[in-house]
Amino acid sequence: MAADEPLVLGIETSCDETGVGIVRGTTLLADAVASSVEEHGRYGGVVPEIASRAHLEAMVPTVQRALDEAGIKASDLDGIAVTAGPGLAGALLVGVSAAKAYAYALGKPLYGVNHLASHICVDQLEHGRLPEPTMALLVSGGHSSLLLTEDITSTVRSLGATIDDAAGEAFDKVARLLNLGFPGGPVIDRYAREGDPAAIAFPRGLTGAKDPAYDFSFSGLKTAVSRWVEAKRRAGEDVPVRDVSASFQEAVVDVLTRKAVRACKDEGVDHLMIGGGVAANSRLRALAQERCDRAGITLRVPRPKLCTDNGAMVAALGAEMVWRDRAPSAFDLSADSSLPVTDTHVPASHDELHRLSE
Repeated sequence: MAADEPLVLGIETSCDETGVGIVRGTTLLADAVASSVEEHGRYGGVVPEIASRAHLEAMVPTVQRALDEAGIKASDLDGIAVTAGPGLAGALLVGVSAAKAYAYALGKPLYGVNHLASHICVDQLEHGRLPEPTMALLVSGGHSSLLLTEDITSTVRSLGATIDDAAGEAFDKVARLLNLGFPGGPVIDRYAREGDPAAIAFPRGLTGAKDPAYDFSFSGLKTAVSRWVEAKRRAGEDVPVRDVSASFQEAVVDVLTRKAVRACKDEGVDHLMIGGGVAANSRLRALAQERCDRAGITLRVPRPKLCTDNGAMVAALGAEMVWRDRAPSAFDLSADSSLPVTDTHVPASHDELHRLSE
């Protein structure tokens, strides 16, 4: 670990996790997380106002916990990075406001970065710097995207995205249908291990010859599962929860991996990175590995803890911004709930940069 590598603190508050990470270069020093998921569980999904209030309460102690874990002082930092979007507007505002306060008080540069690009960059903490280009499959509660990454700090091109329910959202809705609780991804993964993935022939959305090659749709699959389960219940029959879970999960990961490998082949890219919360799914990881091996593609997937929302991923992208000498953000940085992935970060204007340097 080189002493001259940038030391950056990252703040992530796009949804229900208050994440604070500290990274030196591509080395993770601290990853502190405060989750409000239990508060949302009884509502069957994330409640934005609850998430925002939880971030407010957790921010200062989580930052201090990260500093203590890394064994550094705030004054040692070379920069502060924060998720500027996309995400829940109120939740993002808490993180952006905190980051601006820390950066201003410490006299450090501020970097407002993209949540999706951060999910890609976090892989550098486990497997080293990303090859250029790298194909990225991002799968989470809000996003199912195929992204071609040529430079994680400036050039990310969207090839395809979900047109309705994202993969993680579909997992949550099917889990609710089966009375398995929230969040749905981990519990369906667990039940699916004891089920038969071929028991029920659920549809594979947008996989026809005339369908968009890289876009995703899981709404029809969710509806098909709902109708199948309701038919069983109307007939007074027991619902085979494990088989339904396994068959549903197989339909999701089949589509995700099939399209990701196709994109790699079409674009001539030999590295595939999978990130986002659903990347922790055991069947997705296994099937992606099988298909990448057959296609001669190198698969990179971070360990499960780094797949979910965390401050380490934001710090990783912030450190890369500093290392590549990218322009910092202005102190009037705003949260953008619909920030496009092509905007990997939000730099200050030339006039603002001149003012900051004075």
